[in-house]
Amino acid sequence: MTNGRRNGFAAPFGKADTVTETTKDALPISVRNVTKTYGKVFALNDVSLDIRSGEFLTLLGPSGSGKTTLLMVLAGFTRPDRGSLKFGEREVIRTAPHLRDVGMVFQNYALFPHMTVAGNVGYPLRLRNVPKAEAARRIERALETVQLGGYGDRRIDQLSGGQRQRVALARSIVFEPRILLMDEPLSALDKKLRDRMQIELRHLHEKLGMTTVYVTHDQREALTMSDRIAVVNHGRIMQLATPRELYNQPANRFVADFIGDSSFLPVRRQGDVVVFGDQKLILAQPVPDSPTLLLMIRPERIRLLREGSGEGLNLFAATVSEVVYQGDSFLLYARTDDGSEIAMRGAIREGTVSALPAIGERVRLSLDPADTVLIDGEEVRR
Repeated sequence: MTNGRRNGFAAPFGKADTVTETTKDALPISVRNVTKTYGKVFALNDVSLDIRSGEFLTLLGPSGSGKTTLLMVLAGFTRPDRGSLKFGEREVIRTAPHLRDVGMVFQNYALFPHMTVAGNVGYPLRLRNVPKAEAARRIERALETVQLGGYGDRRIDQLSGGQRQRVALARSIVFEPRILLMDEPLSALDKKLRDRMQIELRHLHEKLGMTTVYVTHDQREALTMSDRIAVVNHGRIMQLATPRELYNQPANRFVADFIGDSSFLPVRRQGDVVVFGDQKLILAQPVPDSPTLLLMIRPERIRLLREGSGEGLNLFAATVSEVVYQGDSFLLYARTDDGSEIAMRGAIREGTVSALPAIGERVRLSLDPADTVLIDGEEVRR
């Protein structure tokens, strides 16, 4: 995570920047008890959230979860029914969008087709009555920052999707806002370009140091780019944590299921131990204080043992029900004797394919105590 002051705009993505001028400090964001309803439906239900100065925070959730509504509240395009919103020490819940000192990148880029690239990028400066010479300098600097130096005279219809995305980004940073909001800005790009832009946006954030709030429904994108992730569902924040914490220690089944692939086995307390069936589980982490517990198994964390092979810890006897070849890896599904399904993913190496178990074969699956994660199995109430 970056904090504090950054000097001028960065040089193009991934390269060292030349210090020329001082930009404004990033601002922390404080959301308190924000609620927004549409009829009887809660788009946001008493949401409270602190975003650190200079942080890259992602709002992650399925369609209709409330993540975009929360972003629109931050931008000022949606007025909540109640609650408080502060940028730094300033209450902005009733402040108009153009007075919030916020840069915004929309999902569809919202570029003006009749304007040139420079005209689009410079539009926020026109609204702020920045002198022409100063505006021209800032426009070119913003374009160089997003690797579009010299593109100012191009028409929007002459640009590729990735270039249009960069123009929208340049327009959002040209007036040096203290907060940058992005609403699924990479969703229209093909996978290869999207993957590359994720890294480039992250590098740009590190150089500019703006407080950044990013909305996506793509879990891998959130894990790649974020300092912290707020998982949103039914208008509430299910968990706020770092990518590593979310993946390894989800707070509940919804988060575990939404972040990555998982199998879930019902387990129970038996005195001071936790058991699956008749087997005591060896744990390396504390047990959640919940009446209903589930064992979460990430498919890449479990090992395959053939019947009669060496010993392992936390063993699950199962029967292979499906084996899927996926090029660089395989996905194996097996059912335990109580009918629970476990998915296991392994790397494909020379000789691996011919050595894979057949459907119907008995196997044992071993889970290291460090990867034996128990979660709260209670359904998250709306």
